[in-house]
Amino acid sequence: MTAQLTFRSADKADTATLTGLYDGAARWMLERGIDQWKPGDKDARHFRRLIDSGVEEVWLAEEGAEVVGAYELWWDDEAAWGVRAPDAGYVHRLMVRRGARPGTGRAMLARAERRIAEAGRELCRLDCVSANPRLRTYYEGAGYTAVGELAGKVAADGSTYGVTLMEKRLV
Repeated sequence: MTAQLTFRSADKADTATLTGLYDGAARWMLERGIDQWKPGDKDARHFRRLIDSGVEEVWLAEEGAEVVGAYELWWDDEAAWGVRAPDAGYVHRLMVRRGARPGTGRAMLARAERRIAEAGRELCRLDCVSANPRLRTYYEGAGYTAVGELAGKVAADGSTYGVTLMEKRLV
């Protein structure tokens, strides 16, 4: 019998683990010709800033004593969604360790949705790179609907890329 996933809020001691998860996912994408994340783009400072913010949340998924994934949960996302009423939570950087058991990503997404609902918000929103139709299909399979496109989302390095805006009603 496999262990259940447990979730905990990340702290500063987890930044190397988070960076490793990100870089691992980025390398996996590059090996498959997916132009999305780049190793080194999110370092320990990125995750430390979010953890220290007291606004955004960073969550780890563990199976037994092993970290198998992580995600960021934001309470607004003006860069992609503009100014909105506080009716949603925004999932970013859903990262699953290669070799984790099937369904880990969906379980993490479901936990993020529960956290958002517990906060009294009725929508879970995310954006995915428009050039990655496989990822869009993944989120549609989890109940998300495409509600728009943003052709010029600005990356940290100033470059722009297109994203599909997706949301799921939680109530």
